[in-house]
Amino acid sequence: MAIDSLEFRRVLGNFPTGVTVVTAMTAHGPVGLTIGSFASVSLDPPLVMFCPDKRSGTWEQMSEVGRFCVNVLGDDQSEISSVFAGRSASKFDGIVWHPLDSGAPVIDGTIAWIDCVVHATHDGGDHEIVVGKVESLATENDHNPLIFFRGSYGRFTAI
Repeated sequence: MAIDSLEFRRVLGNFPTGVTVVTAMTAHGPVGLTIGSFASVSLDPPLVMFCPDKRSGTWEQMSEVGRFCVNVLGDDQSEISSVFAGRSASKFDGIVWHPLDSGAPVIDGTIAWIDCVVHATHDGGDHEIVVGKVESLATENDHNPLIFFRGSYGRFTAI
């Protein structure tokens, strides 16, 4: 049975996801893209994964670097998510950030960052499954995470 892609998106949109911006420093400057498909994979060794679209020009640039940084966005950073979800070549214009020792860009105000080297890349249909080995990580502040649910941004509320 063939699955309709619009129905697939609608149904999977009922699963809330955190919002990240994955960044890298290229020879031409910093690049980044918004990613909702981020997860931890392993504690030993420490591995995480994200899934960029194979057609993404930003991912193409990032893949050549061999390393990336996952910026976990706070609930006050939906505008940053929207900027990095777009196709602008100048996504970092007006974004305050600082480089890690590795050179990877960390967006100021994120609630956490995870700096990685690419450990493996796997085929995932129209996306890549990128597994990164964590080299360093930290929390930056205690804001709540930005959530994406049913096509909209939202906030986490503890019960």
